[in-house]
Amino acid sequence: MTTEPDISTVLAEIWAELLGLDEIPPDSSFLNLGGDSVLAVRMSALVRRKLGVALALSDVRVEITLAELTDLVARRSTGASSGRALPVEVSRRPDPSAPFPLLPLQQGYFVGQQDGWELSYESAHHYVDIGLTDVDPDEAPEALQDALRRLVQHQPTLRARVLPDGRQRILAADDPDAVPTVEVIDLRDASEDEANATVAAIRSQMSTNGPDPAHGPGMTMRLTLLPGDRARLHNAVSLLIIDGWSSNVFYRDLFALVADWNAMLPPLEVDYGDYVTSVATLPDTDAWEADRDWWWDRLDEFPLPPALPLVADPRDVRPELMGTRQTTVDAETWAAFRKQCTAHGVTPSAAMFTAYAIVLARQAGHRRMLLNSLQLNRLPLHPDVHRIVGAFASTMLIPVELAEGATFAELAADNQRRFSESAAHNLISGVEVSRELGRRRGTHRPVAPIVFQSTLGMDAAMGERVPDTAGPLGRIDMADHHQQLRTPQVALEVRMFELRDEMYLVFSLVDELFDTAAVDAMFRELTGIVHTLAEPGSWQAPVALPEAADAPESEELRIGRYERQDRTEEPGAPRTDLERTIAEVWEEMLAISGVDRAADFFALGGDSLLAVRVLGKLAREKGIAVAVRDFLEAPTISGLAALAAPER
Repeated sequence: MTTEPDISTVLAEIWAELLGLDEIPPDSSFLNLGGDSVLAVRMSALVRRKLGVALALSDVRVEITLAELTDLVARRSTGASSGRALPVEVSRRPDPSAPFPLLPLQQGYFVGQQDGWELSYESAHHYVDIGLTDVDPDEAPEALQDALRRLVQHQPTLRARVLPDGRQRILAADDPDAVPTVEVIDLRDASEDEANATVAAIRSQMSTNGPDPAHGPGMTMRLTLLPGDRARLHNAVSLLIIDGWSSNVFYRDLFALVADWNAMLPPLEVDYGDYVTSVATLPDTDAWEADRDWWWDRLDEFPLPPALPLVADPRDVRPELMGTRQTTVDAETWAAFRKQCTAHGVTPSAAMFTAYAIVLARQAGHRRMLLNSLQLNRLPLHPDVHRIVGAFASTMLIPVELAEGATFAELAADNQRRFSESAAHNLISGVEVSRELGRRRGTHRPVAPIVFQSTLGMDAAMGERVPDTAGPLGRIDMADHHQQLRTPQVALEVRMFELRDEMYLVFSLVDELFDTAAVDAMFRELTGIVHTLAEPGSWQAPVALPEAADAPESEELRIGRYERQDRTEEPGAPRTDLERTIAEVWEEMLAISGVDRAADFFALGGDSLLAVRVLGKLAREKGIAVAVRDFLEAPTISGLAALAAPER
């Protein structure tokens, strides 16, 4: 007769697997042993699979010890815990081809592609090309196309299409339009200059003309064969179908399939559509309402974004491509930095967030600011969630208050706490919080256009790295890459990720908004802070910060300080046939009656996705055509009628 291992033994085995350790001290925290918030997601999924206990991310903060987690799981398994488990379950949809909603961040990207936001693009997408050596030029193209075909069959999201009404659906695996065709460019006989020029042209074209799943596949791929058995793999992918975590899953599985014609990926028990359909029920739960109330109670105290000086109003800018600054922190320095993080009880992401906030504060001239953080927000509803390709990512607004005279260790610990508190209320997304904040501030302009994104620790959380070789594709040098990003509503974003023990630090920004010298100085300063913080004792020095807590008064054009147009519509019932026609559609779509001609669409409960649907319905059925961006400037019945009047 065998007995099942006790809870503490199973949890210790899970931690050992995730952290790569032989022994787990029960009183050491997950953080101090090398864990972070990304690994905590996978830990929750493993607890669910091996012990049958559902945990919320709020249950497993990175500061938790093995003994504390053991007690929590024991109480949760007997129903004695006063905490909350995730309030939804995920299961297979009865009809895999049925449309399902877009998640909030997907909605933001979709609306941006309708030119609905400032700083919008025709396609929200990420482009990257990767260097390959020792390529078999005769076998590689066919092997790559076959691997992509098999991966598209395995990962339904790669077959996703976005519908005009802002929903998404999955094409059947045998649909002739499901698999993108890999375009092969043969430059093996070209001169070095000709090859370089062609690669540069491909980069420019694929960076500025991205895929759009509203009109076809959400990705485009090319393989450029170069002299000397070299090649470059070019890939552009819509942010409507893939996030940062999914990108790693995609390349890991793609290269595994290229390397072995007979490879079989473990089947997925649930897919992205199942997950989205499940989380779409969250607003009907008490847990979601509790998270909403937590955020809503704090919104009126949120500061403005960092008041970075601008050289142009975002309303007037029409960017085609985001500018890029990129550098690499060597393995030795990065290891020393992470060692200091562990010694001070903070994650590398929290430390980098703090360093970024310090640089922003010095440039903006104030210490309180609102930042936007992109999160790999995969709720651990099923053990397969971390293996699924999809646009799971969400945003989280973080109000920052850098205390004057504090050491870096104190500032980082405070930001670690803020991250933990906010992540504990992650059932409502930052997109939804931003919408409410915009309503309260009476603006439809971006409320948090300065962004922080970290995927540090992703390889450990996934359990394996992207391989170094892929059969006929040869050796893969992920460090030899070129990338471009286009995301709507973002003025400046810092991104950081790890490759082969080095840390890559990237600025993506709308160059037209900023003084080039100022951006370059900020990037150099942030890089310098990383190197300084790798040194022992550097965390205990007081940080030089501006005296002002909030942005000083100034007539200068800055982030968060935009002049708004004053509207003077007279309230009352709709006055003209055009206004009455618009009112009928509003009342139908908003499920209200007796709407005032001067009432704000968003104050009535509308959001950006519903605005797109309303404008689409007016155009299709009533012949009233108004651009989304113009509507955001005058979101009332009278304003919409005034915009449409010249067309009638």
